[in-house]
Amino acid sequence: MSLVSSEAFVMGLSAIGAACIGLAAVGIGLGQGLAAMAGVAGVAKQPEAKGDILQVMLVGQAVAETTGIFAFIVAIVLLFANPLVGYL
Repeated sequence: MSLVSSEAFVMGLSAIGAACIGLAAVGIGLGQGLAAMAGVAGVAKQPEAKGDILQVMLVGQAVAETTGIFAFIVAIVLLFANPLVGYL
């Protein structure tokens, strides 16, 4: 006789996985902050290249943000529409 049903076990591990994926937001925030810091430093050194620096910085931050969006979607799927429960 088990203390925890297999469905509850999978849901619990999915919640832990979703919380770990939520930690990705910390890395994304740090990466975007460093990109903004480098952009500001670049504009301070070469004000005439402001447009090019801003364009490259924004593209880099958009790429970093897509990682956060994908992590958020995976966490929501694990919590609310868990496909792993169907394999039990």
